[in-house]
Amino acid sequence: MSQASKCGKKEKTIWSRREFLMQSGGGIAGIALASLLARDGVFAIEPGLGGAQCSTSFPGAFQPKSPHFAPRATNVISLFMSGGVSQVDTFDYKPALTKYAGQSMEDLLGAKFAVRQGMPGPLMPSPFKFQQHGASGMQVSELFPHLARHVDEMAFIKSLYGTSNDHIQATYEMQTGQIRMGFPSVGCWITYGLGSESSSLPAFVVMNDHRGGPLGGPNDWGSGFMPASYQGTLFRSSGDPIVDLESPSGMSAQQQRARLETLARLNQMDMEKYPGNSELAARISSYELAYRMQGCAPEAIDLSSETDATKKLYGLDNAVTEPFGKQCLMARRLVERGVRFVQLFMGGVGVQNTDTWDAHADLVENHRLHAAESDLPIAGLLTDLKARGLLDSTLIVWHGEFGRMPISQRGVGRDHNPGTQTAWMAGAGIQGGQVIGSSDEFGYKALEQPVSAHDLHATILHLLGLDHEKLTYRYSGRDYRLSDIEGKPIPQIIA
Repeated sequence: MSQASKCGKKEKTIWSRREFLMQSGGGIAGIALASLLARDGVFAIEPGLGGAQCSTSFPGAFQPKSPHFAPRATNVISLFMSGGVSQVDTFDYKPALTKYAGQSMEDLLGAKFAVRQGMPGPLMPSPFKFQQHGASGMQVSELFPHLARHVDEMAFIKSLYGTSNDHIQATYEMQTGQIRMGFPSVGCWITYGLGSESSSLPAFVVMNDHRGGPLGGPNDWGSGFMPASYQGTLFRSSGDPIVDLESPSGMSAQQQRARLETLARLNQMDMEKYPGNSELAARISSYELAYRMQGCAPEAIDLSSETDATKKLYGLDNAVTEPFGKQCLMARRLVERGVRFVQLFMGGVGVQNTDTWDAHADLVENHRLHAAESDLPIAGLLTDLKARGLLDSTLIVWHGEFGRMPISQRGVGRDHNPGTQTAWMAGAGIQGGQVIGSSDEFGYKALEQPVSAHDLHATILHLLGLDHEKLTYRYSGRDYRLSDIEGKPIPQIIA
């Protein structure tokens, strides 16, 4: 309650709770936040929600923005292999594991190579055969016969490392650059930096494995301390793409439009009165986008118009490959329609331990299953993008949260290994058929040209025309960036 002087008398003015909080806590912080949000286009909301649903105007936070320099890619498809793929059983061929099979890595290399976690056993050779492929002669495991045909289009990073052997923390690191929750994910930073190409679809779309979401859950695609507008929108690969997107039963399009226009006007009035309320600005943007998506999102994931040949290319005619094949085909359709960043999580937390790539108990069964589920769909995606002329403008990134140990666990599995993993990139004019960095002779640690999560993120941003050192967001008194105070684009990738 405040007291104001008027004609020598003191009058009492009653504030609402919201007014009190804004007056007492908003102050200069509110002005600063409003300035930042206005700069980012969050308040650039069109009044009303009338017009065609697949409109060409952009709501709020999704206004297109200019990159820092000419981009090589305009879209990204991230293929995240949740659970930890074994690099020494897929793309990082290590004949030394066969030569020294059954011996202790500590005895061979010294105490600094002693492994204490997960009931460590001796060096364990890969149970899968490797063979050279393509003009580059790249060694690829028998697990990926279809991807092996594309090695000359792929750049392999064999020295990607992390800092945690915990699934959730490692996933956060690869998604946000930090092992702690509460930081914006890669897709959020890209949306913040570039806005959207589509006025009727989200800039950032996430699709989970049919068995469940990844470890870490929505924090993996969350906006952290940024406005909620930038977070990923979760699509389903079957049924309605977004839960509760459809209009209520019995409501006509005219009635819905009238309701939303009234709501938009009320929200706009409230936002003008309380400019520091970023959640309200995000909500206005999301309402408008959701209205437009009612007409466009179902069509974007409707695969009925695809030819039988295309469906077969992605493995939709096979029960094993169909779930992830649908996601890969939907990813192509989404980038075709202007979605900036599409994140596919392969492997989800379900009922069985084998639902992700986390091969503790039975490496052979686990990796054969998940490779069979993903090999053909991903190869189909590369083939389809190239045939449609989209591969040059679309960046494909394949990796997980960490790799696995070169030693056995209980004689049949491999434990977590943040020391190194193999990732690959394709598209965006990247020179294929090359190997970047290397691990030691056993695949235990990144050795030559170690690549951190910050380096990986800086590279992705660079290919999209964004300077990772200039893409900053001010929060809690300091400027944050995806690459933190580290990170350098991988020179062989951006060359």
